[in-house]
Amino acid sequence: MLFEHPPGESAHGNGNGRCSAEATGSSQVISAGFRLRPAQVTWEMTRECKWKAVSSRPAKRNARERAQVSTAEAFHLIEDIAAMRVPLLALTGGDPLCRSDLFPVIEFASRRSVRTSLTLLPTPKLDGTVIADLKEIGLMRVGLWLHGSTAELHDARRGIRGRYRRTLEIIESCHEVQLPVHINTIVERRNLQDIDPMFELLTRLDVAAWNVFFFVPSSPEERAETLSAEETEQVFAKLYQGSGRVHFQMKTTEGQHYHRYLLQQRARETKTRFLDMEAVRCAPKGVNDSRGSVFVDYKGEVYPSRFLPVSAGNVTHHALSELYSESPLFTSLRDVSRLKGKCGRCPVRTICGGSRARAYAVTGDLFAAEPSCGYEPGS
Repeated sequence: MLFEHPPGESAHGNGNGRCSAEATGSSQVISAGFRLRPAQVTWEMTRECKWKAVSSRPAKRNARERAQVSTAEAFHLIEDIAAMRVPLLALTGGDPLCRSDLFPVIEFASRRSVRTSLTLLPTPKLDGTVIADLKEIGLMRVGLWLHGSTAELHDARRGIRGRYRRTLEIIESCHEVQLPVHINTIVERRNLQDIDPMFELLTRLDVAAWNVFFFVPSSPEERAETLSAEETEQVFAKLYQGSGRVHFQMKTTEGQHYHRYLLQQRARETKTRFLDMEAVRCAPKGVNDSRGSVFVDYKGEVYPSRFLPVSAGNVTHHALSELYSESPLFTSLRDVSRLKGKCGRCPVRTICGGSRARAYAVTGDLFAAEPSCGYEPGS
């Protein structure tokens, strides 16, 4: 399984890198007297980031704005995650190295058998010594961002020159201490044609996994970068073709409809009618926003995903397990009967369900049809 556990929002990789739709949702525990557990908890530790100054005064904060989650609150969150037996805690930022308690937090999680990955930025704080120390205290995996196979493509996304080169250097430092690396890439119109070159680059870099994020706009101005349904299908085809010839595993985030694409390809390969496939009729529910996936921001607000800005509550007031299992927001999103349009009619809606984050970003409706899906039920 990808990340050695079901990782969260998307399709899972099998041993040869090809995704297995049947495996989805296996960490979603549902039984009599149940309490759901997510497949992955993602915690945004901070939004602070220092690209130039390694040490400087903390950024000023509005007096009414709540500070980031404290160390004590972080430990309580980890204890709740451990009690739920969540397969993976993904730590992210900002730059998590800006938190003075990063190492104690990872050590605390390790002592409670909570497996952690850490997504880092190639800032001046990050060097080979830090990588070695993270490995020593029990970190499972390092995540890094690469939004293109060249420096021009990657560095242009944030306008910071040198990020591409520094990222490759950090990957080498991780290899030196045998700390696995997974790469995150946001796919949008600007790098749409870069899928095949990315497969080649990541093969040369000997990464453990590739997480392909399908762009979700955070404002109307960003919608121009959102892939159309036709473009999304083109990316699916390239991912499917490429995944069969690489050693690393891969997943998609906010690309839930890749499950449907995989099932369609399997139907073609086995010469089986798509809707007659056992995987379609009997597959468990797939991972989606609120269903296997949960995101905690730097202030402790709990969201169905990092791209769906509707909060269910705060972990400083309620246990994460309670919010995930019982909050009206999460329970409503897990009810596929509320899906509208073609998502509501889709025969694989329990396996896919579409990106609720993208539907909300484009339409303002949590239950609207997935805007970037090209499948028409009944066709």
